[in-house]
Amino acid sequence: MSHVSADPVRRPIVVACLAIACLASSAIFLFVGCQSVPMTERKQLLVMSEERENEMGLSAYQDVLKSEPVTKNEKYQEIVRRVGQRIAAVANRPDFKWEFNVIESETQNAFCLPGGKVAVYTGILPVCQDEAGLAVVMSHEVAHAIARHGGERMTYQTAQNLGKSAVGMVMQKQEEQKKQIVMTAYGAASQYGVILPYSRKHELEADHIGVMLMAKAGYDPSAAPGFWERFSGSKQGEAPMEFLSTHPSDAHRASALRELLPEAMQHYESSQQKYGMGEAIPQ
Repeated sequence: MSHVSADPVRRPIVVACLAIACLASSAIFLFVGCQSVPMTERKQLLVMSEERENEMGLSAYQDVLKSEPVTKNEKYQEIVRRVGQRIAAVANRPDFKWEFNVIESETQNAFCLPGGKVAVYTGILPVCQDEAGLAVVMSHEVAHAIARHGGERMTYQTAQNLGKSAVGMVMQKQEEQKKQIVMTAYGAASQYGVILPYSRKHELEADHIGVMLMAKAGYDPSAAPGFWERFSGSKQGEAPMEFLSTHPSDAHRASALRELLPEAMQHYESSQQKYGMGEAIPQ
């Protein structure tokens, strides 16, 4: 019986599949850092200590405040700190050293770094309209921090890099062109098949945790879907397809939040003090 060699066109695809297996194996290896996300109870993988994450968060926060101007609008600062402190009070992280600042910029964004370092950009405030809208944004960002999404993404990035190194070792004796084909296939498979969907999962999970936090803090959670609809309408240009994006579509988020409203309203009704939509944000 004569020996039939493997199809040279199919071989790179096979090796790319092996690369994905390497990624999965790396994730299993890292499973030693498994714990549960607050509220959702989803299991997550973590290799970095929370203390180290918080140190990195503080360093990054200080760098941002050095490079970007903090607003001189005292009213903005007052509202952001008031809403932030109410959310922090129900976040169950008394160990966080909370800080709240407003950055003067047209950027429609906000963030909360590990350890409770929060910044809101003035560009997002008109979309918020009032304290409840601002609570939607800030509770979402706080949710990322208490769920340790940053540390989880670093864990998966580590696994991806380990898998990529394994592919390089497997292909080191192959022709350079074939090696590049496989490395490209592996990059696409891991990026669009694992990393981006996981990022979208984080965003939806932060929405879930966030709407519960804002309700517990006394803000009407029914403001959440409306915020994402306004945010969608405020964007310029065409949004990328959700498949190619790190974030779910705004319509997807609004729909998912509406499904969570019955549960969130229970937290709102049980909150010690209700602020409803709160104070309007001056435009």
